[in-house]
Parts: sequence; structure tokens; C-alpha cells
Amino acid sequence: MSVPAARVLTLLELLQSGGTRTVAELAERLGVEGRTVRRYVSRLVDLDIPVESVRGRYGGYRLAPGHRLPPLMFGDDEALAVLLGLIAGRRTGLTTAAHTAGETAAAKIRRVLPPHVARRLDTLLDALAFTDGPGRSAAPDAGVLLTVADAVRHHRPVAVRYTDGGGAHGERTLHAYGIVAHAGRWYVTGRDVTSGEDRPFRLDRVTDARTLPGSFEPPGDDPGERLLTGLATAPYRYEVVLRVQGTEQQIRARLPAAVARLEEVAQEPGSAAAGAGWLRLRIRAERLDWLPPALAALDRPFVVESPGELRDLVAAFARRLASYARSSLAS
Repeated sequence: MSVPAARVLTLLELLQSGGTRTVAELAERLGVEGRTVRRYVSRLVDLDIPVESVRGRYGGYRLAPGHRLPPLMFGDDEALAVLLGLIAGRRTGLTTAAHTAGETAAAKIRRVLPPHVARRLDTLLDALAFTDGPGRSAAPDAGVLLTVADAVRHHRPVAVRYTDGGGAHGERTLHAYGIVAHAGRWYVTGRDVTSGEDRPFRLDRVTDARTLPGSFEPPGDDPGERLLTGLATAPYRYEVVLRVQGTEQQIRARLPAAVARLEEVAQEPGSAAAGAGWLRLRIRAERLDWLPPALAALDRPFVVESPGELRDLVAAFARRLASYARSSLAS
């Protein structure tokens, strides 16, 4: 690559870092005179790269949004960061329905990586492990995701075609409060205008979205906290109530807020320490078979208040553990 061409690309990289760069600053960084900087800028403009001239005391040049993406220049660490983001998004399921877009973007970047950077990436990928496999749930449509995000930003109602967990199709009008990525899925928290309920909606179940006229005032709470509360209070087959002796931190290590709600245990009359150190857990679940191992992993005293079916499962699980322990001692 000739020296002028390399300097033109360096100029583009400087402008891509953001802000307005003065001619004097650019000349110093490139090691040329001011008129040469202006000639390099003209070459970028000839390539349809939208470089703007800013007049005034603090004027100079800046890169403006264009009708197409200009050539991007990444440093080694920047290229690795972009590729890792694409890989992590695909492995955790936090991608849009256009899976090929992420794959082709990663392929384009990898194809032009310098050999030493490619080796660093391969070394990292060889050492990298994910606790979960690639997301198995459907991904949201990119157009739906962007439309809902625009409605969130501008506080505008949005009409969506939604399929609920029972397979029923219908159109709903939402006041969308925020978009949250959780456990490999995309959600939008908001109010269903028709039912008047505040609840989360899975974005992969939305097949169409369009913004509507008007506006609304969103609540001030955090969308992530709202999602976790909504998931913890959603209707399920079983309503599980437990008492566990331990701190909130100990319990949350195994049963996060999206799974269980915690309550203080009221002290019984005449017993000042009856409820000391105990918390009540309320869990909504479709199945109970995962709870005995989870409770064992807590390694804290607990009492099953309901349902009785869970008590039987816990007792059976304890018998199996005792049997395994006796077998290991006998061998």
C-alpha cells in the first residue's frame, strides 16, 4: 500500500473515532501539511464517504451519517470485541431471527483479520466455554425489535400480533416500557391496553409490530426489575410455599428473583425468636421435579408448607441420596 493511501485510511480511522477533528490536529497525526489533509478529505468524499466540513473557531472535519456504511477500520482489540460479541450473542440465543446476518458479519471480519489477530482469536475460542448451549428458543424478528425499541424511546403505543403460550393468536396494543434480554430470550415489558395488565411479552412471539399515534407516560421503575417481578408472579400450575432459614443472599445464590419471591416470616405471639433467620419463599412452577435438588443445593434448613406433593418428592429424593451414600460406603 502506498504511503498516501495508507494516510487516507488513517484519516478515515481518526474520523471514525467520533467528534470534530481540526485540520491542525489531523495534520500533526498524519505528519503532513494542512493542504495535504484537505486533499485526503477530498479523496474520501470522492469515495462517497460522508465527510463534513465544520466552520468556526473549533471547526475542522467530522464523519456524518451516510446513505451506506463506509469502510470500517478496527484495531486488534476492537475486532476481537466485535467477533466475541457476535459469537456470544449466537451461543446465548440473543440474536434476531436473521441469524445469517451475524454469521456473515463474523465471516467478513475474520476473513480480513491479520494472521496474528486471527491466532489470538482462535486461542481464545479454544479456551472459551459456555454454561449453556446455543439458544433453542425462537429469536425475534429484527424489524419487530427495532419497531418496539422506537416505540419505547418515543413513548408511543405499538400494535403487535402476538401468540400467547397457549397458541392463541391476536392483536394487542401495548404501552412498551422497555426491552430486556433475559435467559436467552428477548422480552418487552409494558401495559396491555386492552386488558389493563402490566406484564412482560416475549418478542419471539410477536410476528408484526407497528407504532400508533399518541403517547403515554411510562413508569419510572427499571424494566429489568419489572420483568423479573412479572416472571415471578406469572400464573403457573403449582404454587409452592416454603420457609427457609438463611439470608436473602444465600437463597438468591440458588433461587434468583425471577424464580422466587421472598417474604419476612412473621413472629408468632409469645415467641420472640420464632421467625428469626427464616424467610418465606413463594415459587410458581409448571413442574416440581427440579425443586428437591435445588433445595438440597441451598444446604439450609427448610419447611415445605405447600403443596403436599412437593413434600413427597423431597422425601423420595432424600431416600435416594441416602441409598447412594450407603452404596458408596459399602463399596
